Formats: sequence, C-alpha cells, structure tokens
Amino acid sequence: MEGKILSTLEFHKIVEQLTAKASTSLGKAKAEELLPVSDLEQVKKRLQATDEASAIDRLKGGVPFGGIRDVRAPIRRAELGGTLNPTELLDIATTSQGGRRLRRFLELAAEDHPIPLLVDLASLISEDRSTEERILQCIDEGAFVMDSASQELARVRQELRTGEARVRERLDQMIRTPSVQKMLQDNLVTIRGDRYVIPVKAEYRSHFGGIVHDLSASGATMYIEPEAVVQMNNRLRELRMKEEREVEKILIMLTTLVAQEAEVLSANLAILAELDFIFAKAVLARGMKATLPIMNDRGFLKIKKGRHPLLAKDVVVPLELEIGNHYSSIIVTGPNTGGKTVSLKTVGLLSLMAMSGLFVPAEDDSQLCVFDGIYADIGDEQSIEQNLSTFSSHMTNIISILRGMTPKSLVLLDEVGAGTDPAEGSALAISILDYIHSMGCRLVATTHYSELKAYAYDKNGVINASMEFDVQTLSPTYRLLVGVPGRSNAFAIAERLGLPKRIIDHARGQVAEEDQRVESMIATLEENRLTAEAERVSAESLRREVEETKRKLEEERRRFEEERGKLLVKAEQDAAAAVTKARREAEEVIAELRKLAMEGAKVKEHELIDARRRLDEAVPELAPKRAAVPAKKVRAIEPGDEVMVAKFGQKGTVVDVGAEEATVQLGILKMKVALAELELIKAAPAKQKHVQQATSSIKRTRDENARLELDLRGKNIEDSIIDVDRFLDESFLANFPQVYLIHGKGTGALRIGIQDYLRRHKHVKSFRVGAYNEGGIGVTVVELK
Repeated sequence: MEGKILSTLEFHKIVEQLTAKASTSLGKAKAEELLPVSDLEQVKKRLQATDEASAIDRLKGGVPFGGIRDVRAPIRRAELGGTLNPTELLDIATTSQGGRRLRRFLELAAEDHPIPLLVDLASLISEDRSTEERILQCIDEGAFVMDSASQELARVRQELRTGEARVRERLDQMIRTPSVQKMLQDNLVTIRGDRYVIPVKAEYRSHFGGIVHDLSASGATMYIEPEAVVQMNNRLRELRMKEEREVEKILIMLTTLVAQEAEVLSANLAILAELDFIFAKAVLARGMKATLPIMNDRGFLKIKKGRHPLLAKDVVVPLELEIGNHYSSIIVTGPNTGGKTVSLKTVGLLSLMAMSGLFVPAEDDSQLCVFDGIYADIGDEQSIEQNLSTFSSHMTNIISILRGMTPKSLVLLDEVGAGTDPAEGSALAISILDYIHSMGCRLVATTHYSELKAYAYDKNGVINASMEFDVQTLSPTYRLLVGVPGRSNAFAIAERLGLPKRIIDHARGQVAEEDQRVESMIATLEENRLTAEAERVSAESLRREVEETKRKLEEERRRFEEERGKLLVKAEQDAAAAVTKARREAEEVIAELRKLAMEGAKVKEHELIDARRRLDEAVPELAPKRAAVPAKKVRAIEPGDEVMVAKFGQKGTVVDVGAEEATVQLGILKMKVALAELELIKAAPAKQKHVQQATSSIKRTRDENARLELDLRGKNIEDSIIDVDRFLDESFLANFPQVYLIHGKGTGALRIGIQDYLRRHKHVKSFRVGAYNEGGIGVTVVELK
C-alpha cells in the first residue's frame, strides 16, 4: 500500500491513536509499524486476535503488563560484550517476571472464554527463571547490588562499615573536646570526596595538622581531615575500591548470564510486544465502539451505519453503503459541503483499518473486502513548487492510479474531471470512469457534472448516489442516498434567499428542457424516497412494538406457567399432607375401635377392614383423573334398594328417597347422596319394601338430620334431659350403635345428672366417660341397644 494513499486517507492518525493505547514501549513501537495487508487469511487471523483480546478486555477489565520494559538495547549490548548496570539488569528481571505473569493470566482467562490464538502466543513465552532469579538475588528493588551477592562483597562492606564507624567515633571525640570546639565553625562531622572531615574556622588552620579538602564560599570555613584519621580514611578508600571491583565482578557475571539467554529473552520481548499491540487494538475498538467486520476477497462491501473514526460520534452521520453485488461503481453527485468527500474517506479508511486487523466503527455484520490496492485522488493537491494547476495535479494522480490498479483494487475519485472546461471535463470524466469500470475495480467517485447522472443510468453495473440536502433549512444532512442522483438545488436556494422570482423564472428558461425534465424526475424520485423512508420508519416502529408485545406476552406466559406449576406442586403437597394427617387420625380411631372390640364391644372385624379400605381409597391421586361417568339408571331408586355409591365405591341400602337425592345407609353411617351418583345393584324384595315403607311412615322428620353427637354445654339439667331424650330416640331410630353427649367438664353437676338419667333410659345399653382422644370427662359415650 502506497504511503501517499495512507496519508490521503489519514491512516497515520489511526496509528497514532492505536500507539497511545499500548501499555508498554514495546507495544507502542509495534503499533507504529502497523500497515494494512492484502492476504485474506492473514487479515482474518489479525481480526481474530483482536476479537479474542476484546473479549478478555470486556470480561477481565484489563491485562497485567506491569514491569515489562523495552530491554532490547541492554540485551544487544550484553551480546556484544558490554557490562550492564544494575538498573538494566533489574529491568531485564522484571520484564521476565511480567512475561510469565501475563502468560498465567491468559491461561486462566482461557478457562472462562476460548482464546486459542492468544494462548498459543503466550505459550511461547519462556518459563526459565534461572537468570531472573540470579539477578534478583544480587540486586534489590532500588537497583542496588546487595551484600548477599557474594561472600567477598559482604566481607568488604562489613569491614568498610566498621572502619567508617571508627573514623566517626574518633572525630566525634575530637569535636566534643572544649579546646577544639572553639576552633570549629560547627560541631559536626561531614564528608568531602569520600573522606571524613570537620569544619574548622580559617584562623585556626595552623592549629590543625592534616589535609584541607574544601573551602567555603566565604573562605571563613576550611574542611580539614585531621592527621589522626588520615590513615583510617586511606584504609576506607582502599576498601571502597575493593567494593567497586567486587561489584564489577558481580555485574560482569550477571551480564554473562543475560548474554547466554539473549536469544530466549529477545524472543520473549517480541511476543510481549505482539500481545501488547493486540490488546491495544482491543482498547482502541472499545473506545471507538467498533465491531468485528466480516471479510471477503470478492470485492463486496456492505457498510452498516459506518462512522468516520476521526470525527466526533455526536456530529458524524452514519454511512449506509453497499457495492460489489448488483453494481461495482457508485457515482455521487450533488453540491459542495454535502459530505461527499467524508463519505469517500470513510469507505477508504474503514477498508484500511479492517485490512490492518482493526475493528471498524460500524454496526455488527458489516462486510469489507481485502483489496490488493486502494487508490484515492481526494482534495486539491495543487503544487506551487511543481507549477501544477488543480487539473494537472488531479490528472497526475489519476494517471498513476490507472497504471497501478488491478481488478481487485478500490478506487476513490473526488471531483473527477474538475478544474477545466465543463464540457471537456465531463467528457473526460466519463471516459476515465468507463475505463476503470471496465477493469472490474470497485469505484466510488464524486462529481458536479450533470452528464454523469445519465451515464450512471445508462451503464450496467453503475448506480447514482447523492448527498441529501434540506431545501427548507438550506443545509446538507450528510446522508448518502444510493440510487438517487443529486439535484443542483440552485434555483430553490436562490428563491429561499430572496432572489426575485422574475430573475429565477428567466434563469429557468435558459436551462434546456431536457435538463429540466431530469431535475423534475430527480425531485419526484426524492419525494418518493422520503415518503418510502417515512413509511419504512413507521413500519419499523410498528414491528418493534409488535416484537416487544410478543416478548412481553411470552414472558407473561412463561411466568404464568411457572406460577401454575408452583401452585400445582403446593396444592399436591398440601393435599398429601392433609390426607396423611387424616390417615393418621383414622389409624388412631381404628386402633381405638379394635381395642374396644378386644374389650368386648360389638364391633366386627370386617367392618374395621372395610373402613380401612375406604380410607386408603380416599388418598387423592396426583395425576389428573377422568371425569366420572354417571351411572345409568335402570329404574327409579326406591327405599330398600341395594345401590353402589360411585364416588365412594361402596355398597349401601337406600333408606329414603327425595326429589334429587337419597339417604343411603353405608355401614354404620347414613349419608345423603345425589341420585345421579347411585347405581342400582339389587332391588329390595316386595316384603322388605313394605316393611321399610311402614317403618318410614312412623319416622320423625328429624331422622333426616340425625347426628352422632349432642352438645349440651351451657344448659341446665332439666333442659338437657329433655334434649337427651329426644336425641336418643332419633339415634335409636337411625340405628346408631353409639352416640356422644358433650356436657363439658365444669363442676361435674351436669355430667352426674345426665348419667343418672341414662341409667334409667330404655334405649341405653351402657355408657362411659370419653377416652383421651374423645374429649375425656367432658364427654359421655352412650352405647345404644
């Protein structure tokens, strides 16, 4: 790709933004070298790497590049035999640490999200820590060679510290002496040129032996090394020289280790630079709100709401463009300041970004092509130095384009044929466009010439386009309208600005009738387009509303089903709990009845078994049941008939028959059952009917409401005895073997009075106080004859 094209489309500004997003100087250097490539597979691999990095950036919020330095120069100097200083060695160690840390980070991130390219790249980072560990054993975080670097260095430094302490101690003794203090400018020990000295007043110089090492600016203070410590300072000097030689040995040793690992370290740096570069592309994509484009090599472009990446997001108008399917060339017409040049640059720059492995600021599923070359002639490149006119400059660029382009190229021409006579310029423009189109290139060109509108209509594979212009506001909207040629709008603008109508009408008369028809046709097309656009927007709004309503209904249905399921489960659980409780209570009743039977009461075992079976059948089934089918009636049910009660699955004898229900004797119980639920099993014999009917004629009306218990609580003895007498008669007629009289505990007077009456009653066989589960002493259980 020619550097001039990259400059024309301002690709270098994208590179500058990318460089700023890199975390290390290694990544910045890599980003500065970015260039688009024309190999489809390589472009796809670049974009895949950017996509993986974007996923990690989105999920993890950042990548650890801390501690990584550009140590290529120190490594190279170590290879050449130079000695590295402690700071350079420490940078090499921390870079090795940072690379290993980055590798572990990506391997852990791969467990949450697949990033095969990044993991493969990170796996090439060496895990060898020998050189790194040796450097960190010798050099601390402040880039200082530690005493532990070698035994000799530790011994020398220990001796040096001891010697310094002795010198300071000797000098401290001197400055504390009263005779010496009066000769000192300050009572302190200081250092000049690595030697310990004391500040002496100049007039007392002769009282001190030793060496003068410095003089104050005023000359009033002399910094003297007394004779008493000269030999001691000399010894310190020797020790410092030994320390320097030992440190030099350690640095040479460490530099040798770096030189031996230079190839591995350099390879690690290259990988780290590539990883930082890839993640810089991901950060740039996030900042631009860019997306992954779909790439092809068949010359197809479909840009959906593409934005120029160098323009502010809140002012740029998204570009909608498709080329390479039904047509390969687009001719954009219309007045200046309409955004034609921006549209050209957007197409070119987005293509360059995609070919460089960068995401593009457009909607998802935008498609771009890998071209073998992108050529552009955009803007006024008139050169005063070369004495070229605007037309000559354009022609020079176009000639260069015609020489270099291939059928797999993208050509962008701005104001083709401009700068010369309109008649000749339009003819030349048509010829140039015709040649480029015949080559099979993808072409987007802008022009003022109205003749090119007709060219686009007549040429197969070429389509007109224009930049939308609002005549009411006299301003462009910067929207590219593919399929609609541009209008001059000159007359409309002049009229809106107040030019007299007479002048405008006269001007219209100067325009050829054919041109007027073309303008009228374009106006009609634009009006139809605006109407269709409004209808499309309305339909889109309705579609979104319908989809939203559908989504809400689906959500409501889903919640309803969930709630319904929960309610069903809860109802089944509640029913099962109720049945369990009832079964438990029934088991207690049956146990009590069996106990009574064992004690001599007249309760038959088969009645107990039958009661237990009915309880088992009372357990509700959780699966849905089929609706019960009413039994067919052979004839009308009559008293004394043996019938089957469908809902209980039990046989019984009809006691009485009403209009819609009958009283049925089921064992020791009498129940009212709807006639529709009775199935005749055996008709009663004529004699039995007669007896039954005769019996029924002497029944009291209260037989229909006979019950097993009588509540007497709150009544006096006289009233209670009357109620008990009536109750016992009704129970006897109902053939109840046992009834309950509830009188409460209280003082016991009511219980005693009732029990005295029971001893004399003709229907009472025996009575007893209620058991614990029957109410205790508050109830008297009466067994009837």
